Amino acid sequence: MSSQTIKLLPGKYYHIYNRGINSCNVFTDSGDYERFLFLYEKYIYPIANSYAWVLMPNHVHFLVKIKENLVYKYTIEEIKLFEKEDVDWELKKWETITCNNDIDGSKLKVPNPSNHLAHLFSSYSKYFNAKYERHGALFEYKFKRNPINNVFYLKQVLLYIHNNPVHHGFCEDAIEYPWSSYLTCLSDKETKILRVDVLKWFDNKGYFKAEHYRSPMDRSIEYWLGI
Repeated sequence: MSSQTIKLLPGKYYHIYNRGINSCNVFTDSGDYERFLFLYEKYIYPIANSYAWVLMPNHVHFLVKIKENLVYKYTIEEIKLFEKEDVDWELKKWETITCNNDIDGSKLKVPNPSNHLAHLFSSYSKYFNAKYERHGALFEYKFKRNPINNVFYLKQVLLYIHNNPVHHGFCEDAIEYPWSSYLTCLSDKETKILRVDVLKWFDNKGYFKAEHYRSPMDRSIEYWLGI
């Protein structure tokens, strides 16, 4: 089965990745990175828990877990009212809630995680093409995904994501690269990254840092991870 056709299932972990078409750069300045993260928050946080991410000049990686029992927070009728009231409905329409026994979900739509990811990449492509006066596809794929079925693989994917800048020669230590979740995992600042869960996988912050230094950085890991 193609990596592009694997269904994203609730409660499952996935390594999501994509790259610029013909390996072209998809980020050229800090504004581009910030715009992508804004769109990531808009489209991905409503449908998935995030554990790690990195934005490289010509490719991106995320480690996520698809949320369970989700429905959209607002009905189509409510969104139309927001539009009339000049509320930013374009943001609100993507918000989700967990459907429990206290919620009548009969009028609420169930989100499709693949659509959210597709919207992330297509929205960013529209932004990038308009900014740099270019046309056509920006990313090589709709997006690629690998399911993660055990804790060892989960940790290896996270280590690979955070060490990607080292792997590609942008820095000598993951802590030096500003566009990844590594610094967030070490920080005490508020974040939507599931930092507590991440550190539990490594027992503590010290072991988390040590494992990043020991992580293999040769090309064979990309073959092993199926990239």
